[in-house]
Amino acid sequence: MTALTLTDVNKSFGKVHVLKDINIEIEEGEFVVFVGPSGCGKSTLLRVIAGLEDASSGEIRIGDDVVNMTPPSKRGLAMVFQSYALYPHLNVRKNMSLALKQEKQPKDVIEERVAEASRMLNLDDYLDRFPSELSGGQRQRVAIGRAIVRHPKIFLFDEPLSNLDAALRMNTRIEIAGLHSQLGTSMIYVTHDQTEAMTLADKIVVLRDGRVEQIGSPMELYNNPANQFVAGFLGSPAMNLFPASLVHDGDERIMGVRPEDLFLAKDGALSVHVSHVEKLGGDTNVIANLKDQQITARLFGQHDIAEGQSLTLGFNADSAYFFNSDGERVY
Repeated sequence: MTALTLTDVNKSFGKVHVLKDINIEIEEGEFVVFVGPSGCGKSTLLRVIAGLEDASSGEIRIGDDVVNMTPPSKRGLAMVFQSYALYPHLNVRKNMSLALKQEKQPKDVIEERVAEASRMLNLDDYLDRFPSELSGGQRQRVAIGRAIVRHPKIFLFDEPLSNLDAALRMNTRIEIAGLHSQLGTSMIYVTHDQTEAMTLADKIVVLRDGRVEQIGSPMELYNNPANQFVAGFLGSPAMNLFPASLVHDGDERIMGVRPEDLFLAKDGALSVHVSHVEKLGGDTNVIANLKDQQITARLFGQHDIAEGQSLTLGFNADSAYFFNSDGERVY
């Protein structure tokens, strides 16, 4: 069953056209990530789905119901914000139960749902604490718990991990993935972090300048990007993009080679000058100059390579991507 359908959705703020003919289908139980650079419209799109912003045109359908005129509280959605948005004067238990009390749910239902969410999120020891007594990661878990207790049709996450440090981001990301497995509810997750998108999503929606560039599974988008933008955005380190004429004279196409597809080779096609080396233990990232073009090679394992060294890199022809002058994939 389809959980959400967006058909030709547009959004303008005055003369600024922010969302442009958005068409997306999200199936029941899917984890969908909206990803793209800052200003691409992903958070605005989430707010339009939630009803916090009105669509200028187009149709928003949740299940079988068109909800364009339905207020946010009646759409059956629950949203988790970047800022946590907890009430400082309420303890964890009351923060999580407030929406249910406002819905006039029976007391036993409220207690059961709070206990269920608390168990899932390992919050049992913190129910009587106030937000000021919690770490950032614990506050985010409370915000997620407040959404869980409502038993929504769809969860909406608006960059929920951006206020956390790197270690907490990874841990919370794993927790969110685990919650999705347990709950089986559709989730829409907004981020600018392509690592979050690749590791969490069943389906990724790549946005740029208010338009959908490509929709597909993480590996579909990684292995078969539709254009130069998607190819360069997904992957860390990013895909190397340079004029094919640097390798084959006369070809005006842009060639893309992922860093992990480059390797050390005495007779390789690329003669480079090393400008920086990142020794990560399991991998070695070599940042080098190919004439006046910077490229990155991701080499497995540890390598004794130093700044200023000259290297020759090779790649297999079938691992290369080619794009035309408009950035569209041609091979």
